[in-house]
Amino acid sequence: AAGIAVAPGLPARARTAGVTAAVAVGAVGLYDDLFGTTASKGLRGHLSALQAGEVTSGVVKIGVIGAAGVVGGALVSENVVDAAIGGAAVAGHANLLNLLDLRPGRANKTVLLHAPAVLGGPAAPVGAAAVGAALAMLPDDLGERTMLGDAGANTLGALLGLALVAREGRAARLAHLAVVTGLTLASEKVSFTKVIERTPVLRELDGLGRQR
Repeated sequence: AAGIAVAPGLPARARTAGVTAAVAVGAVGLYDDLFGTTASKGLRGHLSALQAGEVTSGVVKIGVIGAAGVVGGALVSENVVDAAIGGAAVAGHANLLNLLDLRPGRANKTVLLHAPAVLGGPAAPVGAAAVGAALAMLPDDLGERTMLGDAGANTLGALLGLALVAREGRAARLAHLAVVTGLTLASEKVSFTKVIERTPVLRELDGLGRQR
């Protein structure tokens, strides 16, 4: 948030979107880290709990991240339709990166793989803030001295999503939303960890630098 706030050359609307996403998503992620339970898991689990009248920390997180996505999407869009699509993509990206944070270094490596796509465009400093934070955290993450948690993973995902949405037209935003939605739905049925372990290139990249 601090990096985005002082980054030179960033349009005011994109700056506001980035700082808002970092603070709001980080805060609700920290709330879930500190007070959440594992009684309900995954999107389906939290929505089922809500249907039964239980407001879990995951439901609160879904609401806040969704709202932050909508605000961010609106600030980097010219019309309501693009804002809605972009906002959903930002929220989906935040959730997706958190789903990957199951092994030391995995989520931070995923952030770094975004670098070619997020270090350009009108919100490049937003992407740079996420990439810089991931670089700083990676050694301790791989060394199992720290964990990203929801506070870190959700926030990094939201910033990546915002940096991408800011440079995407409607067709690209729709494709972006389709990808993050498809992967999120797939995660309810398929273990990403098992897929990575069965794929040689992904397995080697996932284990790179990790304590054996």
